[in-house]
Parts: sequence; C-alpha cells; structure tokens
Amino acid sequence: QVQLVESGGGLVQPAGSLRLSCAASGLIFSAYTVNWYRQAPGGEREWIATLTRSMTVIYADDVKGRFTISRDDSRNTVYLQLNSLKPEDTATYFCRAFNGVAYWGQGTQVTVSS
Repeated sequence: QVQLVESGGGLVQPAGSLRLSCAASGLIFSAYTVNWYRQAPGGEREWIATLTRSMTVIYADDVKGRFTISRDDSRNTVYLQLNSLKPEDTATYFCRAFNGVAYWGQGTQVTVSS
C-alpha cells in the first residue's frame, strides 16, 4: 500500500524558512516524478515544483529562486526548502508522486505571519 506523508509545516514569520518533507512507503521515489502543490484557504490547488526521475527540476514563477525541491534516495524522501517566505505562501502543501498513477499525501500546513 502506497503512502506519502508530508511534514515540516508550521508557523513562520515573513522572510523565514521551512523545510517540508515527503516520506514515501510502498513506492520508490527515484522511479517517480514528484510534484509539490499548495492550496491556500478558499483557493484552488496549484502546482509549484517538479522533480523528475532524472533529477530535472522545474518551478512555478512565483516560487523560483526561493523554493528548492530535492530528493534523498537513502531516505526515500523528497524535500521542499522554503526560503524568503511571504504571507501569500500561506497554504496547505501537498506532495504527489506520478508514474502513470498519481499518489498524494495528506498535506502539511504552512502559515506565514508576523
């Protein structure tokens, strides 16, 4: 049974940083394209970053230069480093693994506020 578990969210002040983790069981991340999405209160889920099996990374324009996606194969975990956070980054963050079938985690809440 596949399970993705996000963690690392919390309350942070503007300009602060967080590192989100997405740990997988039942699949090997190196065989999947992994995405991070976020959903703000009352908003739609939006894509923000992709890490392909070949380690190509792609970012949405509004997080480029501030967020970094990475993968640790020894831990079977994908990370999203969030730097220079803004109040508009407040959202629930989700990871998704895709290889013909999509698997989602349950999300982790990030709140950016002073």
